[in-house]
Amino acid sequence: MQHLPSTFYTEPAEWRTWIILYFFIGGIAGGSFFIASLLYLFGRPADRPLVRLGYYVAFIGAVLSGLVLIIDLGRPERFWHMMIQNQTGRLMFKYWSPMSVGVWGLLFFGLFSFLAALGAATEERHFRWEPAGRLARGAAATFVAIVGGIAGFFLAGYTGVLLSVTNRPGWADSSWLGILFLFSAASTAAAALMLLARRRHRWTEPGDAIALGNLAQFDKWALVLELIALVIFLITLGPAIRVYAGVWGVALVLFVIGLGILLPLAMGMGWVRRGWGRWDVPVTSAALVLFGGFMLRLVTILSSESVHMANNRVFHP
Repeated sequence: MQHLPSTFYTEPAEWRTWIILYFFIGGIAGGSFFIASLLYLFGRPADRPLVRLGYYVAFIGAVLSGLVLIIDLGRPERFWHMMIQNQTGRLMFKYWSPMSVGVWGLLFFGLFSFLAALGAATEERHFRWEPAGRLARGAAATFVAIVGGIAGFFLAGYTGVLLSVTNRPGWADSSWLGILFLFSAASTAAAALMLLARRRHRWTEPGDAIALGNLAQFDKWALVLELIALVIFLITLGPAIRVYAGVWGVALVLFVIGLGILLPLAMGMGWVRRGWGRWDVPVTSAALVLFGGFMLRLVTILSSESVHMANNRVFHP
């Protein structure tokens, strides 16, 4: 047994599959809206298919995030207690509680991702409704893109901040966890959009190829920043880096850094092409980025959850 010299850690939060999925899906949703909003505000007309796709992914991700959070509750039917006072029926917002801030942040993000997706669906003429059509263009669309983009930025990094303010080894020992999750959300969102864009079979025009190329460049820079943030995060952990001893350290190095960051970077820069088909390279690279993003959250959460307390000292196997 190894021990960490601290008496201020709480007992494990017992966060497992549903919370890991929430962190992963929420990061993709927030990152997708942020990317889509940037493309809407500063992109070209040829980027419109990516903008709409980003809005769709953000809305679906917001819905799924809410569902997995509700399922994770001990009493799922009482989820509304997170937002409404039981006795008075008034809205409840605890600004000092990261959980309360996160719930309202997700709800706010869900509203704007719904408005953006509604405007995108109207623009693609899936249905006709004049009020919704205003959300696809003009001042209303710009307002939704700006406010929703800020909400997406919040959601993408919030989960890392939530962990950093929870007194658990490996979470509370570095202030870089929120930044790390933010960059990971950007890389996984870009990867998800690239995979889905190719699947929709709309990327045949030269302008579309440029849009995907720009998105791939964005993903590479996001991976570089994610790697830098991860290294700094590990350095600033100090003695608490022992939570990554054993199997969790191996998983971090092999699955997150190796397969999830370095290999996609090498493939994106053309260093790994032998044995890969021409179109398999970007698809495989994007899939690896998604895998690495999921493993980052799994390893971060479960490595700390494996630590327990005994006699006012923190131990891990």
